[in-house]
Amino acid sequence: MKKQPQRTCMGCNEKKDKKDLIRIVKNKQNEINIDKTGKLEGRGAYICDSITCLDKAIKSKRIEKVFEQKIPDEIYERLRGVMLEK
Repeated sequence: MKKQPQRTCMGCNEKKDKKDLIRIVKNKQNEINIDKTGKLEGRGAYICDSITCLDKAIKSKRIEKVFEQKIPDEIYERLRGVMLEK
C-alpha cells in the first residue's frame, strides 16, 4: 500500500493526509489561488476543510506569514464558500 503524503493544517497545526486538506497557492506573479487539483505551480499552504481552522488561520494571520503578503478578504470568502459546498 502506498503511503499518503502528510501536510500540516495552517489552522489547527495537525498533520493530515494531503488529499483531506485544501491547498492555497501563491504563484510567481504573487497571485493567491485556491488549488482544488493540488497541481498548480507555486508555494502551497494547506488548511482543513473546516470553518474553525479557517477562522484560526485568519486570526493568527498564519497564511499571510507563510506567503509573506496580505491575503485579500475575497480569498478567505472563496475558501469559506468551498468549505460550505460540502
